[in-house]
Amino acid sequence: MIRKAFVMSVYPDKHKEYEKRHKEIWPEMVETLHQYGASNYSIFLDKESSKLFGYVEIEDEETWEKVAATEVNQKWWEYMRPVMETHSDNSPVTKTLTEVFHMD
Repeated sequence: MIRKAFVMSVYPDKHKEYEKRHKEIWPEMVETLHQYGASNYSIFLDKESSKLFGYVEIEDEETWEKVAATEVNQKWWEYMRPVMETHSDNSPVTKTLTEVFHMD
């Protein structure tokens, strides 16, 4: 199991919409995440900075990287584009964080 953490940004006026969309996440998106090795996935919001902190556990990097190309993931990125910072391909602007401490 590999722990991954990352930071993204939601638009300041879209906090509620971002949360709403995740409360109503498509079952096929959740199923796809599981199929590509994701578990224990959480996203947290710092309302003052509009920064999102994501944490996910994955089985392996190679499998996880393939989820981006799935049809449902591409649709999800397009759906989320109006509420958060994205690249031209609709993927979220993401900064990967380096783990410096872990305790079970």
